[in-house]
Amino acid sequence: MNRYGSLAALLCSGLLSACEKNTVQVLPTAPLAGAQIKFFNFGVNAPGVNFYADATKMTAIQSGTGVESTNGVTYGGAGAGGVYTTIAPGQHIFTGRIAATVDKDLPIASVTTTIADGKSYSFYLSGFYNTTAKTVDGFVVEDPFTVPTDYTVANVRFVHAMGNANPMTLYARPVGDTVTAHWAAVGAEVAYKGVGAFTTLPGGAYDLATRYTGSATPVITRTAQSFSGGQVYTVAARGDITVTSTTATNRPILDNTANR
Repeated sequence: MNRYGSLAALLCSGLLSACEKNTVQVLPTAPLAGAQIKFFNFGVNAPGVNFYADATKMTAIQSGTGVESTNGVTYGGAGAGGVYTTIAPGQHIFTGRIAATVDKDLPIASVTTTIADGKSYSFYLSGFYNTTAKTVDGFVVEDPFTVPTDYTVANVRFVHAMGNANPMTLYARPVGDTVTAHWAAVGAEVAYKGVGAFTTLPGGAYDLATRYTGSATPVITRTAQSFSGGQVYTVAARGDITVTSTTATNRPILDNTANR
């Protein structure tokens, strides 16, 4: 009896300690099932949208009254605050649907693609919004980055979302460096709706520029962009390449977004 009583006491003790509020919990170390995706509205003159995967609304903006805003994700913006949204693997139809009351939920872009388990993706509205057809281009790219192990370098790539620009290559040069020869290509040439490979750069601040093949003249520039070591970034070209204003909403822009 004493032996069994001791065993029961030991089991009770273990159960009680497991219920303590301050007990350290062991979290799972295996990757969570599913995939993840980001959403960007880079379609020039496109209305604000909510993003959908099939019939499921993936992004929305809440107003101050607690009711969904009719603004949606406007041009130049990213859905869900620019973070990834979890999605089940498989084939999906991704759409950007008008958020305003007029033409509410009308799809202006639709892309069908297969999402693989454990991978990351980005869906871009791109090019120019057609006000008659009420359509804009769209494309999905995979974000094939891995968790960095070298915290002295950043991983950077280029996405081309400008509907009227030729294929371009992204270049970077440390801020304060004025030597022309020190501009370094970040990956290879990328055509419209294309994506370059992730390239490592020493962590630091850089001036950025894109160039057409065979030309040393910058097409789009952006200065003083920080790339922290151990982080992953996507630089995307958006806007209208014919605009020369430095303040117009649809001017050529290099958008710098962190993947992690």
